[in-house]
Amino acid sequence: MEFNQNLNKDMNGNRSTNKETLQAKDLINVGIFTAIYFVLFFAGMILGYLPVFIPLLGFVCPVLCGIPFMLYLTKVKKFGMVSLTGIILGLLNMLMGSGILVLISGVLFGVAADLILRAGKYQSWKCTLFGSGIFALWIMGFISRMFLTRTEYFESLASSYGQEYVDTLMSYTPGWMFPVLFALTFAGGIVGALLGRGVLKKHFERAGIA
Repeated sequence: MEFNQNLNKDMNGNRSTNKETLQAKDLINVGIFTAIYFVLFFAGMILGYLPVFIPLLGFVCPVLCGIPFMLYLTKVKKFGMVSLTGIILGLLNMLMGSGILVLISGVLFGVAADLILRAGKYQSWKCTLFGSGIFALWIMGFISRMFLTRTEYFESLASSYGQEYVDTLMSYTPGWMFPVLFALTFAGGIVGALLGRGVLKKHFERAGIA
């Protein structure tokens, strides 16, 4: 009798552990939706060839990625999935030459968004909306270079795009724009979430996200 009770406890413990541990299906979803997000993000980044659009990338990219990211969140029920997405996006951009700041922000805001989603038990629309805004801030790792490593960043940019391009971009990004771009990027994540929810309303209902 005691053996059976211990066996049931072990089985229940394993079941609860399995519910919290990322499975192969979860990792497949991470890979698929991170790849889609990255492709759409990269498409949005093409606008950066025109310096006037670079300060707006933090807003534009999360809006472009809003629909697939919201679909992704309907499948996220375990902590770690959104964190992995942030880490992978930061790592890919760092390897493409965007610097260490984008990896740091990918880790920081990926984990922060994951914590917010978990606080809402992956069913709260308010937490989903706020988490989307916070997750979008990983993009500030890319934008922050214009402010935190300004001299080095613009010197490297001049060698590729020319001094005229750099002068124009510098005129669009004075120091006071840094907090403004944080707010703009957060707003892009919110707008992307609202757009995604509107398009994917049935998926949210099936996922039980109120």
